Amino acid sequence: MITLDSFKELIVVLAIAATIFHLAKPVALQFMGAEDFARRRLLWFALTIVAFMVTSLWLFALAAVPLYLWAGRKDSNPVALYLLMMQVVPAVWVDIPFLGNNGLFPLDNYRMLALAVLLPVAIRYRRNSGDAVPGTFGAMDVLLLIFGALQVALYTPPDLRSHLVIPDSPTNALRRAFLFLLDVYLLYFVLSRTCQSRRKMQDAMATLCLACAVMAAIAIFEHARGWLLYVGIASRWGDPTAGFYLLRAGAVRAQASAGHSISLGCLLAVAFGFWLYLQSQVRSAMRRIGAVLLLWGGLFAAFSRGALLGAAAVYFAFMAAGPRALSRLARGAFVALALGGLLALTPIGERVLDELPTAGQAADPYRERLAERGWQLVFAHPYFGDQFPWPEMEDLRQGEGIIDIVNTYLGTALSYGLVGLFVFVSFMLLATTRTYSRSRELAVADPDLALLGTSLVASILGLLLMISTSSFILACQKMFYVLAGLATAYAQLASARLHEPVAPTAVAPLRE
Repeated sequence: MITLDSFKELIVVLAIAATIFHLAKPVALQFMGAEDFARRRLLWFALTIVAFMVTSLWLFALAAVPLYLWAGRKDSNPVALYLLMMQVVPAVWVDIPFLGNNGLFPLDNYRMLALAVLLPVAIRYRRNSGDAVPGTFGAMDVLLLIFGALQVALYTPPDLRSHLVIPDSPTNALRRAFLFLLDVYLLYFVLSRTCQSRRKMQDAMATLCLACAVMAAIAIFEHARGWLLYVGIASRWGDPTAGFYLLRAGAVRAQASAGHSISLGCLLAVAFGFWLYLQSQVRSAMRRIGAVLLLWGGLFAAFSRGALLGAAAVYFAFMAAGPRALSRLARGAFVALALGGLLALTPIGERVLDELPTAGQAADPYRERLAERGWQLVFAHPYFGDQFPWPEMEDLRQGEGIIDIVNTYLGTALSYGLVGLFVFVSFMLLATTRTYSRSRELAVADPDLALLGTSLVASILGLLLMISTSSFILACQKMFYVLAGLATAYAQLASARLHEPVAPTAVAPLRE
């Protein structure tokens, strides 16, 4: 039911978003076309209004899917459109009904975008592959598909208090295969194959920064007022946990439209890594500093330790991975210490220090017990994991009724063993090393493109740290594959030497 509070929340969200879009427009237009910016902004506002005014996800889908199809056909870079709309609403899901079954599969905004934006792009790419920038099927694809095959073959029943084991079936295996291709491989495929120009990569990175700037501003408001603006949407759409406010140090942890404060923090930390590169092309010092303060304000509002440490890791990795690493690291450390000292003098300084795991608070005993017990089970079943570890971990069940595996690497090793963990980690490390290698090769010939690669490497390293303190869900999972796709596209862009002018004797020039 739509209430007066829904209208109030909508008005606040629209006011904040309109302000950020207005202030960000001059910067955004440096990296994207005016028509694309206007269309994306219109779509964001339209679907935000719809989300606050409808009572179910099905009604939202009736408006969203046709609009996504329309905008995806019009947009010059659908990947950027995907990144802007990825978190326009929380990731609430509903089962698609199917005769003779409990449901075909759950539908959420991520999957609407995959079906309506990414899938048409992939189809067009395959049809026009002769005219497109070549993207080869290589080691990255093989590793990712092996990881998908492990997910299909090794079935982990859901964690239920009753210890009831829901049996697997050929139908469930087919469903897992389909959803892996839809949720994971399609996302990686489209980014790695269709984002292979400097302009498109800049557009994608800037669009994510724009979306995160809006979420950061909303998060700051939520934290300051103790009022989560999007929980009403999730509650009306059937999320039973939507009404819970997460608190830390007596303050509300903001989440904006990300669905969880950890998810929000992950997005903002990656956006900060992108901005470290993009700001090099922004002349206004006020806009450069303002964007940094906005993103970090959102990070503090989310109160996610992992995201704060991840963003700090992004910053120092960016300094260390670029040219003149020692001088850049020294300058970065000086800036960080100066800002930290100023922050310590403010009323929120003590609260911020308390968020760091080694300052002001003891280590989390739950995480320690979870790690000890979890890795014991992993090494007891080292090759392909233990697909039903819940009975041995029953004493770790929390008040929410779940055993929260707050470590992606541990969760992967439990479900797919050390073989699965090796494939999972190798997939991203291969992308990182290739990107770093290409950025070093380009350091002299094209410093700007080299700096873009440095930004990707720093963002990946920050994300790899963040997922060690969170489950592999929501935006954390999506950004993992987004970064892998962009890294692959960057490595292929550099290897194809598209940064250099086309020789007169070459074939027709490649289009951006």
